[in-house]
Amino acid sequence: MDSQTVSRAQNPKDTAPATQLKPNALGVLGILFLVLSAQAPLTGIAGTVPISVATGNGPGTPAAYVLAGAVILLFSVGFVAMGRHLVAAGAFSAYIGTGLGRTTGTGSAFVALFAYCTIQAAMYGLYGAVVSGLVAEHAGLDLPWWVWSLATMAVVQALGAMGIEMGAKVLAVFVLAEFSILTVFALVALVKGGGPEGLGISDSFSPGAALQGAPGVAVMFAVASMFGFESTAIYGEEAREPRRTVPRATYLAVVVVTVFFAVTSWMLISSYGASRAGAAAGAALESGDSSGFVFAPIAAEFGGWVTDVLPILLATSLFAGILTFHNSANRYLFSLGRDGLLPRGLCTLNRRRAPWTAGCVQTVVAVLLVVPFALADLDPVLKLFSWFSGVAVLAMMLLYLLTSVSVIVFFRRERLDPRLWNTLIAPSLGALGLAATIWLILDNFTALSGGQGSTVVWLVASVPAVMAVGVVVARVTGRGVAAPGD
Repeated sequence: MDSQTVSRAQNPKDTAPATQLKPNALGVLGILFLVLSAQAPLTGIAGTVPISVATGNGPGTPAAYVLAGAVILLFSVGFVAMGRHLVAAGAFSAYIGTGLGRTTGTGSAFVALFAYCTIQAAMYGLYGAVVSGLVAEHAGLDLPWWVWSLATMAVVQALGAMGIEMGAKVLAVFVLAEFSILTVFALVALVKGGGPEGLGISDSFSPGAALQGAPGVAVMFAVASMFGFESTAIYGEEAREPRRTVPRATYLAVVVVTVFFAVTSWMLISSYGASRAGAAAGAALESGDSSGFVFAPIAAEFGGWVTDVLPILLATSLFAGILTFHNSANRYLFSLGRDGLLPRGLCTLNRRRAPWTAGCVQTVVAVLLVVPFALADLDPVLKLFSWFSGVAVLAMMLLYLLTSVSVIVFFRRERLDPRLWNTLIAPSLGALGLAATIWLILDNFTALSGGQGSTVVWLVASVPAVMAVGVVVARVTGRGVAAPGD
C-alpha cells in the first residue's frame, strides 16, 4: 500500500462525491468535545467512582485511572500511526481490515457497531430513569422512564440530521458545564490541601494502594469511563487536515480524560478521608443513590444549590453521550453501506451531508434495544444500563486489542514508518495491557453487568456471535472492509 493511501475525504473541495461526508467540518476542539461527551464525565464520576471505591481498591481508585490511561495511551500511539495513512468513517474496521484482512475487518466493523448501539441503549436506560425522577420532583409529572427515552430518541435523530457541526456545538455546552463544576471542585479541594486527612497522595497513588482490595474491579470501571476516545478517527472524513487534527485530538483526549478522572476521584476520596471513603461509598450504594457519594462533598464545598444543579447536569451528561454514540454508530452504518456490506441506501446523505438514512436506522435500532426492557418492566438501571454497559465495554476492548495487533502486522509488512516505538514497541505493550484488561473484565463480568448465571453467558457470547455474523457477511458478499482505496 502506498503511504498516501487515504480516504477521499481529504479532498477539501466541495465537489465531493455524493457518498462522502462533509469535509472540513471539524477542528481539534470540535472533535475533542465529541470525544469528551462520549465519556459523559459526570456520568463516569457519579456512576463508577462510588462502585470502585466501595468494591474495588478503595482509596486506590485514582491509581486505577492512571493505569488505564497509560494502557490507552500506549494503544493510541499505534492507533495514531495507522491513522496517518488511513482516514475512514469506520475507523476500527478499516484499521483492522488493513492489517488482518478484509474478513476480520468486516467482523470488527459489526462488533464496533454493536458496541456503540449497546452503550447508547444502556445510557438511554439511565437517562430515562434520571429524567423521570427530575420531572416528577420538579414538575409533579410522573411518567415511566421509557417515555423520556423514546422522546429523546427523536431529538437525537433531529440533531444528528442537522450535521456534525451542530452536534459538536450542542455537546460543547453540556460538556463544558459538567467539566467546569467538577474541575473547579477538584482544584479548590487540591489548593485547600484536601480533606480531614490531608491530600493522602500515598493512600491513592502508591503501588500498595493501587493493588489493595480488588484492583481488577477498579481498572475495569476506569477503562469503561474512558470508552469513546477512539471516536477521534471516526470523524477523520469530516476533519480539517485529518492527518494533523486526528492525532492531536486523540492524544489530547486521552490525557485530559485520564487527568480529569484521576484528580477528581482523588479529591472526592480526600474530602472524606482515605480511611473513611470506602465506608461512605458503601453507604451510598446501599441507599440506592450512589451519586450521593459524589454530590455531597461538592455541595459541602459550594452550597446546597449544587444538589439541584448536579442531577440536571447528570441528565445533560447522559444526553451528550447518547448523541455522540448516535453519531458514531450511524457513521459505521454509513461506512458498511458504502462498502456494499449492508444495503447501499445507508450511505444516503441529506443536504447537510449528514448520513440521513443511517441515522434513521440507528434510531430504529435504539428503539428495538430499549423497548423490550420497557415491555418486560425491567429496571432501566440495574438491567438495561448494567447489562449493555458490560457488553459494550467487552466489545470495545476486543476491538482495541485487534487494532493493536493489526498495527504491528501492517507496519511490519508495509515498512511505511521506520519508528519502532510508534509501530512496534508501544502497540505491543498496549496489546499486552489490553489482553490483561479483557481478562479482568471477563473475571469480573458478573459485577460489571449485574447479571447472573445464564444471563452473563448470553451477554458475553453476544460479542463473538456478532463478530461471526460480520465474517459470514464478508464471505457471502465477497466484500470486506480494508483501507479506503484498496
